[in-house]
Amino acid sequence: MLSELTAGAVEDAERRSLIRPLATVEAQALERSPAIDALSALQPADRVKIIAEVKRSSPSRGVLAEIPDPAALAAAYEVGGASAISVLTEERRFRGSLADLEAVRAVVGIPVLRKDFVATPYQVFEARAAGADMVLLIVAALEQPVLASLHELVTGLGMTALVETHSADEVDRALDIGARLVGVNARDLSTFELDQNLFGALAGRLPAGVVRVAESAVKTAADVARYRAAGADVVLVGEALVTGDPIHVLSEFLAV
Repeated sequence: MLSELTAGAVEDAERRSLIRPLATVEAQALERSPAIDALSALQPADRVKIIAEVKRSSPSRGVLAEIPDPAALAAAYEVGGASAISVLTEERRFRGSLADLEAVRAVVGIPVLRKDFVATPYQVFEARAAGADMVLLIVAALEQPVLASLHELVTGLGMTALVETHSADEVDRALDIGARLVGVNARDLSTFELDQNLFGALAGRLPAGVVRVAESAVKTAADVARYRAAGADVVLVGEALVTGDPIHVLSEFLAV
């Protein structure tokens, strides 16, 4: 599934590049106002921090919410206390778009993450051109030289890479490239199976100075509390917010 999603995202980016060539997107990226410092926004604090996600659907759960106005939802997240906003931009299975990210960026003052299956420099420049402050890099989807070069490009453009892992080896690979914002995804993106204990098993491999992000398998405040107890500085939440009352759910999660 991960290979299919990544290949599809790259194909869609190649299609977009026929309309907006790399040189154009690169110029637009460099003209953008500087990215917000996501590492500062997500630094460990007395309470857990939340990255709240704009997410319409997923391959594992199908349609979650229509979200006709992603900007309004993101603005509500910010008012509700989220430290950053994640925007799904993958078109085929998650029904997202770069237009969603641009709309969100226009209304919030906190960091915005482009969450997609990024595997090419073009996609990184697209992210910055659309106003992203963070870009997701999935270790399992990328060979180490590609992961390292994309991480360098993200950083060079003033953004922060959220480097997603799912095993001890992947955590080590993330640290080898100097990642300072590392996510552990409870969902195996090859099988889409969940392991809620995975974060706790891997968190100890992340040294001081690296911001620890727990991803997936979050339905209740108890799930957030479990991640927090296991060492999470930040929890990324999507489905639980978009399928319920987002502000009420967010307030419960932030009270952990």
